[in-house]
Amino acid sequence: MALLSMIVRKMTQNKWLELSLLIGLVITVGLVSSIPTYTEAILSRMLVKELEASQLSSYPGTMNMRFTYIGVNNAEQRIKQMHNNEKFMQEKVLPLIPVNLIERTSDLITSAFDLSAELPPPPGEKNKVYRTSLASVKGLEQHIKLVDGRMPADKPVDGVYEVLVTEKGLNTLHTVLGSVFVFEDVNKTKVKVKPVGIMTKKEDDDLFFLSPDLGGFTNSLVMNSDVLDKEFIQTHRLLVNANSWHIVPKYEDLELRNIDRYLQAAELMRAQVKSNYHYTLEAQYVDVIDRYFKSSENLRILMWSLNVPVLAMLGLYVFMVSNLITNRQKNEIAVLRSRGAARWQIMLSYLAEYTLLGAIAVAAGPPLGLFLTKVLGSSNGFMSFVQRSGIRVHLNSEVYMYAAAAAVTALIVMLVPVIFATKTTIVGHKQQMARMQQTPFWHKLFLDVIALAVSLYGLKVFHERMKTLQTLGLDNEALHIDPLQFAVPALFILGGGMLLLRVYPYFLRLIYWIGRRWWPPSMYATLIQVGRSSAGYQFLMVFLMMTIATGMFSASAARTINHNSEDRIRYSSGADVVLQANWPNDKPPETPGGGPQQEAAVTLTKPVIHYTEPPFEPYTKLAGVDATAKVLIHDNASYSTEKGSGSAKLIGIDTDEFGQTAWFRDGLLDYPFYEYLNLMAAAPNAVLISKTLADEEELKTGDTVWVGWEGIDMQPFVIYAVVDYFPTFNPNPRDAETPAPKLIVGSRQQIQTYLSLEPYQVWLKMKPDASINDLYRDIEDKNLAIVDIADMRSKLNTAKSDPFLMAVNGTLTLGFIISLVISFAGFLLYWTLILRGRMLQNGIMRAMGLSLRQLIGMLTVEQLLTSGAAIVIGLATGLTTSRLFVPLFQNAFDAQKLVPPFRVMVDPIDSIRIYIFVGSTILIGLVILGYMLSRLKIHQAIKLGED
Repeated sequence: MALLSMIVRKMTQNKWLELSLLIGLVITVGLVSSIPTYTEAILSRMLVKELEASQLSSYPGTMNMRFTYIGVNNAEQRIKQMHNNEKFMQEKVLPLIPVNLIERTSDLITSAFDLSAELPPPPGEKNKVYRTSLASVKGLEQHIKLVDGRMPADKPVDGVYEVLVTEKGLNTLHTVLGSVFVFEDVNKTKVKVKPVGIMTKKEDDDLFFLSPDLGGFTNSLVMNSDVLDKEFIQTHRLLVNANSWHIVPKYEDLELRNIDRYLQAAELMRAQVKSNYHYTLEAQYVDVIDRYFKSSENLRILMWSLNVPVLAMLGLYVFMVSNLITNRQKNEIAVLRSRGAARWQIMLSYLAEYTLLGAIAVAAGPPLGLFLTKVLGSSNGFMSFVQRSGIRVHLNSEVYMYAAAAAVTALIVMLVPVIFATKTTIVGHKQQMARMQQTPFWHKLFLDVIALAVSLYGLKVFHERMKTLQTLGLDNEALHIDPLQFAVPALFILGGGMLLLRVYPYFLRLIYWIGRRWWPPSMYATLIQVGRSSAGYQFLMVFLMMTIATGMFSASAARTINHNSEDRIRYSSGADVVLQANWPNDKPPETPGGGPQQEAAVTLTKPVIHYTEPPFEPYTKLAGVDATAKVLIHDNASYSTEKGSGSAKLIGIDTDEFGQTAWFRDGLLDYPFYEYLNLMAAAPNAVLISKTLADEEELKTGDTVWVGWEGIDMQPFVIYAVVDYFPTFNPNPRDAETPAPKLIVGSRQQIQTYLSLEPYQVWLKMKPDASINDLYRDIEDKNLAIVDIADMRSKLNTAKSDPFLMAVNGTLTLGFIISLVISFAGFLLYWTLILRGRMLQNGIMRAMGLSLRQLIGMLTVEQLLTSGAAIVIGLATGLTTSRLFVPLFQNAFDAQKLVPPFRVMVDPIDSIRIYIFVGSTILIGLVILGYMLSRLKIHQAIKLGED
């Protein structure tokens, strides 16, 4: 109890420090707990997107299980097996499905029998026999409608069993409704059946049916399930041939936390299939989920790696505050040690104190993390939020495990200063206070050099990896994503900042030496104070440098990833909107079922198709259109040179219109893009070729290349320039075995005049404020015959909701905000404590005649020499880190799709935000410090010194 009261008294005496430490702990625990929460939410969203994008033949998440009774001729055994299968599905499989089922269909099919009409055939004709079976589906009545006829009765009518058929099934029987058919059951007893209704689906998109077109019922007569079971199955008149289960879960509710149960259900059915060849399973989406798990591991690594700088910064903040607390209590610790207190007893008191704070943080951190996750779920880009449906987040045991681990780690960090403090006796403490200038431990251990060495090694590994990816055309899964490749920026920031701080004292000496003849006394005093106590400021400087550099790096990384993702979409699209109009032509209709000789003849004498160009002017007057261009694209053109021949992509353009309409990023070519277009405009037979074509065929400017395509004679063109990139052209090979794509760009009019008139695309550049919906509406109103349309804006909006980009934007936005908030809090806290600790010194200066204005000026210069220098170092380090290490993020993309090349972006808006924040922080700090100095009573300060 005495220990508890002492802890409470200590915490009360340092309430602001303890509160600052608690805030840092809560933010740290909240951030760590938000990582698994946000990761789970993003991966759940990613799972749904993967299922939707898979575009398989069935609805996402669907599973079908079919039991076929082959080799068992005993009816009782088949019925028993059927009940066992029913029990297996009801008691083992269905309870494992973690979400509600949209549909759950169970059907039954009897063994096949010979069916024939009851009435004898006309004279001279044989009685037709049809091979068919009886089928039933539970709950079928609610999902069908009748095209003709009526629903069957639920019992035999005059000894005739009524059934339903599909329209295709009725045509197969070559009959009409009401006709009676007969077949023999197992006992050779004749059974009469009569189709009384033609059924079809009530809703076209109904998921109740395994076969969307009801093709599974073409060779079956559909009977009431109770009638079939009572009259034929249980009486052993017909054998059960197969029964199936069709399960359609509500895939939108599948999440990372429950997907394992779905997979368990699929694995349970798969094990049943392996143990008995009479079972078949269709679970296409299990493979999709397996691929999802592979990609999700990369996303998990990326999420943790992105948070490494922020976690390091928070750890530094917690260490700094706990160090401040310990420094304020070093005298008390030394006195306790001199009076016989053991180190473990002092450690125990601090352990109890920090454990209490950690328990509060574990309780408050996860709800904070939940809130942060919800906020980040609405991110539409870096520092951009929109009103969209929130992501589903949950607090579970895993979150609290992470929270507890974060609290324990923070507890260890907080106890480090205490461990060093308890080693010091009262004499040693007084000696340390007398020694103003000390070498920081990281300089003694050369931690800055070690951190830089490790980070530069990571940079070297990255460059080697990217060279391998681009040379071999591998995708991002061909090589494992090394977490070091994303954690090294934090090491570089820390190492680079500490290395600059190593030379910081020499910088102070230089300033002192430069103005030693002109500095006023207040400036001398400030320089001496900072120079002699530089070690005391260095921890604050490391902290500020780390936070500012982390904020700069987070902003640059987010902007780079977003801009490069958008650039890839714009580059591959070519223009805001790309239309393909319908061109009237004389193409002969395809004749199905031609014989081999006829097909060979068609192949040898392929006719030349003649097209009629539709009017182009209506496209130039569409709503919101700023510019239009005709672009002819032939993906499989042929070329011939002196060295050889091959195939290439051929693009025909009108240079002036194309330059005004197409999108192309600056800096991709040796000269501005428009200069290449002007070069082409000088001669009608001028062409641009890709560097891949020039390298393979050893071509250069001025050479002649012959161009054509199948059925068209080649024509000569002159090479005017070689380009690396051109709108929509990807020069990267698809894989190691495939040769690099090649490109030829020429005049559209020249190509269509001397080669052939073929349909071209219409590229549209939209006005900045134009609505794409107005464009679609105008196309519809003008009755323009459009075969295909591609909208760049829709692709950009889809990309922004991509789980990968959401994770990156959300995490880096959070890192940027936390770095600024923590740096502000640490700055004010540190300077407030320093000012309080120098109350006696400031009071003496005032008593000596120093004015309040001069004293505030001294503090301003001191802040500029310490905090200002740290901020400048942080900005320089952050910018350097961004230039060197932001390209690491392209390792998470498919190298084949990295067109245009990855480019580091530093948005001036983010820099302005940091500058405004830094200026505001220093200004607010000066105002608070000035206010504290203005309230300083000289006699109280001197009396405090006497005490």
